Formats: sequence, structure tokens, C-alpha cells
Amino acid sequence: MATKAKKEGAVPAIKKDELAQILVDSLNKEFKENGQVAYFLGDNENPDSIHEWISTGSSLLDIAISNRKNCGLPVGRLTEIAGLESSGKTLVGAHILAETQKKGGIGVFIETENSLDNTFLNAVGVDTSTNFVHVVLDAIEDVLAAVEAVVVKIRETQKDRLVTIVVDSIAGASTKTEIEGDYDKAGYNTAKAIILSQGLRKLMPMIARQRVCLVFINQLRDKVGTLLMPGMDKYTTPGGKAIPFHASVRIRLKSAGKIKADINGVPQVIGVKSIAEVVKNKLGPAYRKAEYEVYYDSGIDDLGGWLEACKKYGIVSQSGKTYQYIDKTSGEVIKCSSKEWYELLNTKPDIKNQIYDAMCEMLIMDYAKVDKIGIDEITIDTNDPIVD
Repeated sequence: MATKAKKEGAVPAIKKDELAQILVDSLNKEFKENGQVAYFLGDNENPDSIHEWISTGSSLLDIAISNRKNCGLPVGRLTEIAGLESSGKTLVGAHILAETQKKGGIGVFIETENSLDNTFLNAVGVDTSTNFVHVVLDAIEDVLAAVEAVVVKIRETQKDRLVTIVVDSIAGASTKTEIEGDYDKAGYNTAKAIILSQGLRKLMPMIARQRVCLVFINQLRDKVGTLLMPGMDKYTTPGGKAIPFHASVRIRLKSAGKIKADINGVPQVIGVKSIAEVVKNKLGPAYRKAEYEVYYDSGIDDLGGWLEACKKYGIVSQSGKTYQYIDKTSGEVIKCSSKEWYELLNTKPDIKNQIYDAMCEMLIMDYAKVDKIGIDEITIDTNDPIVD
């Protein structure tokens, strides 16, 4: 009797090593009260693999984080966003919440600084009237308890619903002991570090298998009283080492200048240029950077960042104020100004996809083909600090 033909496009099952399969089955049986604990990383049913991503609002930053196309922050993991004042930390958090809502999810914003503005969130694209929860807490103990309560409630009700929790900020949160005390100097402030260390050991396994994206916003502080050797980072983040160790992604933001325009004949600041550096990354190569412009009335200018990247990597050429791109399909030479650039990408999705693919070709590291990068010489920069 003739056998059935294989379904077109079906991926053949990979034969597992016999001993490895025995170990997986044995460990899952031994620790069955904990659910599945052992598995093959390449299997789709692996519960701890990253199956979902949320954009930061900047395509270039998404690529720098995930080293993949159309990704961003990992769901089921912890991300820290840190920076000095006015570097756009809360704004990136707002974009992440807006992108979560676009995917049908719920945004939870836990605030410790009492500084959130509804108009600002709406300008970035956050719908604050429906699937958005604003929580105001003071103590870090309560913040961690609130995160746990959200995750538990998701499990009980809609476990398949995407939820992003943004905490702004870790540095702005007090401890209960600190709130109950007076204003005298309290010696070594280690209480927050101990609480975070205990709390994250409990929280991280809870969110790992849920559709929960956890984002901690933090501040950068100078290392006061520390003798800095050459190559040492002069900044640190409050809260001890728990967040740096538990976070899968750590992003550091800094302002690179003000954007000014004449409004009614008066020069005014309408935005800032930001540089984001992925200083820790368990998903791709670390220390990748993304540059983008932020406008106060609309947030991150994603397509404007594309233009700068395309100029940098030679995807488009520039002559005066005119930019030129060659359509890879038709060979047509497309010319536009910087203002027409937005219209070009918004009205011609095929060109937009071509340019995005070209940027990904330049920015995504192919681990199996590192020689494609064309490295001429390798140097070690001891003056560029490693973030600790």
C-alpha cells in the first residue's frame, strides 16, 4: 500500500539522543510539582524560550536589542532602562506601553515619582482611558508586591493576555523603613538592594512563563568617593546588583543635543536627540547603539532615525539636500528631500520593506558568518568603560 506523501513545507522531527531524552523525562518526573523543568532548547514547546517581543518605538533600538527583524524587548524577561535626567527614559517606557496596546495588551504603569502627565502619554500614543492601569506607590516593597499581584491576577483570569509593567522609577522608590524614619543620614543605604535581591528571585520565575514584559526605569548616579581607574564607568544605578544580574537587557540613554526650531520667529526647543546603548544583552551582541530624535509633541521619530542610519551605511546617497535610493526591484532611481522621505516610506510599503531589510543586513550580526562583516583590524579600546 502506498504511503501518504509528506505535507509540503513540513519540518521533519529531529531525532533526540536517547540518553538526553531519558534525562529530560526523568527530571520532569522527579520535579513534576514544579511543572516542566527540563526540555530541549530548540523545541517550540520550550516554555522558557522567547516567543514574543514588544517594540520600543525605535526600529534601530529594536534591532540593537534583539539582533532580529521586527522584534524589540523580550516578553517574559526583565529590561532596565537607565539614564541621566532628561534623557528620555519615561518616554521610551511610554512607547513600550503604546506598542503593547497595539498588540491588544494592557499597560500597567507603576509610578514612584508622582510626575506622570496624561497629556504626555496621549501624545506618544498611549490610550489612558481603557486598557491602561496607573498605580502610585512609594515603597519598593509595595512596588514588588504590586508586580506580583498583577502576574497572579493574570494567571487567574486571562493568562493569554499580553501585559507590560513599567516601574518608574527604582531610584525614586523609598523603603518602608526610610519612609517611617526622619531626615537624618541613615548610614549605608543597603535596604533597597536587599529587598530587590529577595524580590527579584521570587518574581523572575513567575514572569518567565507569562506574557508579561517587565520594565524597570532607573537613574544614573555618579560614583561618589570612588577612585576611578582608566576605563572604569563613572556612573552607577541605585538598588544594588540585583537588577543588573536579573535583567536580560539593560539600556543606557543619554541626550546628544537639543532640537530647535523657529516658531513665530522665536527660537524654541522642540525636542532632543538621544543615544541608546544596550550595555547588557542576553539576546544579542552587547554595546550596540541606536540614535533617534525625540519630539515633545509626538515622541520618537522612528523614520528620521532610518534616514540617518541609511546615510551612515550607504543605503542612500546624498547630494546637497537631496537623497537618492535605487529600487532593487525595478532599478528606478528615487530622489527625495528629508521632508519627502516620510511620505516615500509611508506611501510605498515595498520601498520601506527594502530599506528596512537593507538596514537589518548591516546591523544584525550573523553569528555563523562573522567574516561577512569585513573586519580589517581588531583593536581594544581601554578608554571606553565597561558598565558595571
